[in-house]
Amino acid sequence: MTTALRRLRNYIDGEFRDAADGRTTEVVNPATGEPYATAPLSGAADVDAAMAAAEAAFPAWRDLIPAERQKVLLKVADRFEERAEELIAAESENCGKPIALVRSEEIPPMVDQIRFFAGAARMLEGRSAGEYMEGFTSIIRREPVGVCAQVAPWNYPMMMAVWKFAPALAAGNTVVIKPSDTTPASTVLIADIIGSVLDELGHSRGVFNVICGDRETGRLMVEHKVPAMASITGSVRAGMQVAESASKDLKRVHLELGGKAPVVVFEDTDIAKAVGDISVAGYFNAGQDCTAATRVLVHESIHDEFVAALAKAASETKTGAVDDEDVLYGPLNNANQLKQVKGFIERLPAHAKIEAGGEQVGEKGYFFAPTVVSGLKQDDEIVQHEVFGPVITVQSFSDEKQAVQWANGVEYALASSVWTKDHARAMRMSRSLDFGCVWINTHIPLVAEMPHGGFKKSGYGKDLSSYGFDDYTRIKHVMTSLDG
Repeated sequence: MTTALRRLRNYIDGEFRDAADGRTTEVVNPATGEPYATAPLSGAADVDAAMAAAEAAFPAWRDLIPAERQKVLLKVADRFEERAEELIAAESENCGKPIALVRSEEIPPMVDQIRFFAGAARMLEGRSAGEYMEGFTSIIRREPVGVCAQVAPWNYPMMMAVWKFAPALAAGNTVVIKPSDTTPASTVLIADIIGSVLDELGHSRGVFNVICGDRETGRLMVEHKVPAMASITGSVRAGMQVAESASKDLKRVHLELGGKAPVVVFEDTDIAKAVGDISVAGYFNAGQDCTAATRVLVHESIHDEFVAALAKAASETKTGAVDDEDVLYGPLNNANQLKQVKGFIERLPAHAKIEAGGEQVGEKGYFFAPTVVSGLKQDDEIVQHEVFGPVITVQSFSDEKQAVQWANGVEYALASSVWTKDHARAMRMSRSLDFGCVWINTHIPLVAEMPHGGFKKSGYGKDLSSYGFDDYTRIKHVMTSLDG
């Protein structure tokens, strides 16, 4: 007997709708490799409808005093807590993520982030009013940019949606957001939550809209005449396409793209602690994280000991079913991603050595073993390009200068970490590493108050923090004559 697939729908102007032309795609649970739902494959008519709803809702939402927008977001955060088990179930099915880890590692920070931006709504900052020309007073207005077209990724579909809608709504913008075509379920549920809150508090539900679809849907959103800003978290290729499309009418663009985080381990490091923390930061979420600790540079004097300890940690790291509380991570998100990770391993050069893992595991789903690869050189493909899987590479460096050169010697510049007991060296490295974040003796913690974003091909703009909030505002100068 064939199980009926659940039907997901777009959320436009407060209504759940199928695609205008009825097209759908199947949504696959990566833990099983089997479809569990269908979602709209939205086209131009759906994008037009969502943009029209957001555009119509914008003036009233923009003109609310910040305290009123704060009330909405605080209530949304409360509702996230109340409906946490629904969100957890949706995200686990979306991504094959272990249920216990979604509950402990994603729900609490998401709620905190929404509440942070609720507070940020009332903390708009600008230079003080003053006289800079005799007889005139100047003031600065900070305003929302307008309708925001947002595209969220499949690695953290629920949390990345929060990172996008929370600052946008707090600043007074309206939103049309598209989840990845492989992970729409949790975003559709978020639409139900936000829509119900907007309705209860007497605001237009067109403030927040969700449309499902593929890359073509995203392109239509970015090229649409209505949005004033396009925001995407995704691959470098996708980011470059968005920037090119947005340039046609000079939309503002916010890009959080790939990463290839260097993890620089010096000889005075506590090896056991470093290996324990790095293995978790490298394998968490199956390594599908732009900041994952997957490119280790270790001083030659401790290289062999470190690699042996890391391989042992990999062998003790467990991947598996969503209801197994002992697993650290679930499957890769989709069949194409599994193929990509396998390809990196199959193309390893002869001088590389697989110390642990290196193969698919399980009879169903897209699971891949925690992997360690040593013996690599700086120009190897697996060192230069983002694997986005549970694969940690190890290189051996001789001195601080070489460590900096190799760490910076990639096209990405999102995150990095330094492991040493030498404070002066840690400060030198934090200055020299060309990355948007430098962690010292840790890797991957994030807080709502601090910015997340990179340089080079990792994109531009910031998520989280007041800097992320500012990205969703524009600055206007108002000058008035003092002589009546």
